[in-house]
Amino acid sequence: MKHSLPPRPRTPDAEIDGVLLIDKQPDMTSHDVVAVARRRLGTKKIGHCGTLDPMATGLLILVVGRGTKMQDLLMAEEKEYVGTLRLGSSTSTQDAEGEVLESKPVPAFTTAEIDEVFRSYRGDFYQLPPMVSAIKIDGVPLYKLARKGQEVERKERLVTVFHHEINLTALPDVDFRVVCSKGFYVRTYCHDIGAKLGCGGHMAALRRTRSGKFTVDGNLTFDELKTLPQEEIMKRVLTLRDVSKLRGA
Repeated sequence: MKHSLPPRPRTPDAEIDGVLLIDKQPDMTSHDVVAVARRRLGTKKIGHCGTLDPMATGLLILVVGRGTKMQDLLMAEEKEYVGTLRLGSSTSTQDAEGEVLESKPVPAFTTAEIDEVFRSYRGDFYQLPPMVSAIKIDGVPLYKLARKGQEVERKERLVTVFHHEINLTALPDVDFRVVCSKGFYVRTYCHDIGAKLGCGGHMAALRRTRSGKFTVDGNLTFDELKTLPQEEIMKRVLTLRDVSKLRGA
């Protein structure tokens, strides 16, 4: 994806250290956001804390300069998502962007019946990562193998769901909120719940609303990242002291 960006003055890397919170829009990768932020801030030392799929929106934490030293720490914190499970069809990618593999009629489930299955995925359990993921096997991301039609053996990962709630049942769609650990795949969560209900399912929408102490509310949008003057973007960068205070460190 190409973006037209206004020119900006060059700023030395040493002057930018901290965290920039972005509200990611759909139809772009996390790498797209990092690339634009790198250009707008005029810095090479920048990364993100936790990939969001192109169709997903919400909180993307960018670490800049010395903030990159906190990357692993920030990535390890619990995440909160709101999403939509669409029952009745399973897909090749476990989300709405994949090819439909199987379709089945959706019974007239009650919210209580659906919630019972959600409850079976509470606490600690093992989850098999999807083929369309950034996990690397022998240095090659799984999604690159998936594009070639290859499927390889993956190891199950221990994940945790700390809390969930059903916000709305409007079959075939179920809107939910989930608080989970690092490494949790909401796509797989939707797929597995659909399979357990017997009609199949996939993730139709996803938004990350929180990661650790950071929330999505009031964050810089991608359009603002592209268009605001560099000085305005700089003002939105949280200092390392700000981040430590927010985290209670």
